[in-house]
This record gives sequence, structure tokens and C-alpha cells, in this order.
Amino acid sequence: MTTGLRIQMPVEALVTIDGTAAAVWAAMSNIENAAEIISGVKKIEVVEKPASGLVGLKWRETRMLFDEPATVEKWITDAVEDEFYKTRAESHGFVFLATLRISERGGVVTLHSAHESIPQGFVARLKLIPMAFFKGVMKKALLQDLNDIKSAVESAGAGARRPA
Repeated sequence: MTTGLRIQMPVEALVTIDGTAAAVWAAMSNIENAAEIISGVKKIEVVEKPASGLVGLKWRETRMLFDEPATVEKWITDAVEDEFYKTRAESHGFVFLATLRISERGGVVTLHSAHESIPQGFVARLKLIPMAFFKGVMKKALLQDLNDIKSAVESAGAGARRPA
């Protein structure tokens, strides 16, 4: 997709979760323990912690991509508790922007993930062409991350609702 002179490749996914916005926020903002919640994350190394809140949190995240470990440094650029956070990463000539957003309507909580891959320069733009063929794979990975968060929230909620 082209926006003016900016070429980008957006990928989005969402799930509904049987839980509260606060419970979803607690799971999705638990970056330090993401490897225990999200099956696609193999390792988290916190690089920088802000004095308070999430904005400024920086970490190295290792995932398996095409059977190879891939590590990228990410940081939170914007956040509103119980609503959303935005991340940025830069690697191999690309800027990767992501937003995880919670919405609640009529007692239904939805977690939405949106990712953009923005090439920086001519060579990265050429790399974007074959990446378009992997858009489905990327969406499947996003959906798996969201379903892992959903499972964490719903299993914690189910345990809380069990009679003693």
C-alpha cells in the first residue's frame, strides 16, 4: 500500500476476550514476562525501564522466524493504561510500528493488533515486494499472539471464578 510517498505494509488482527479491560491490559503490558504468555516470543531482555508507566520501556525480543532466532530491539512510544500502547522497532532497513488496543462495548472486550512495515530507502522498498507474499503468515502470527494473551486472561479469570 502506498500513502503519498510512503510505502507500507499494514497487517491487522483482533480477538474478543472473556475478561475485563484491566485484565487484558495486565497481560499485554507484562512485557518482561511475554515469553511466558506469548508462545511466539522465546526471550525478552529489558534494556531500559522508565521511572513510571510504559512509555520509554525498551527491550530485546527474540522470536523464531522461519526456524531461525530473530532478535529485534523494541520500545514503547505511546501508551494509555487500559487502552493501548504503541511500539517501534528498526531492523534491516525497515521501521516496524505496532499498536495493541483494547476496546470494550456492551461488556465485550476486544484486543486489536495493527502492525506496519515501513521501508527506509530504495533497497528496503525492493524487499517489501516479496514480504507481501508473507502477509498471511504475519497475520497468522499476530493472531496467535492475541490468542495467547486471550488464553492467559481467560484462564486466570476462570481460576478466579472457581468456588473455593
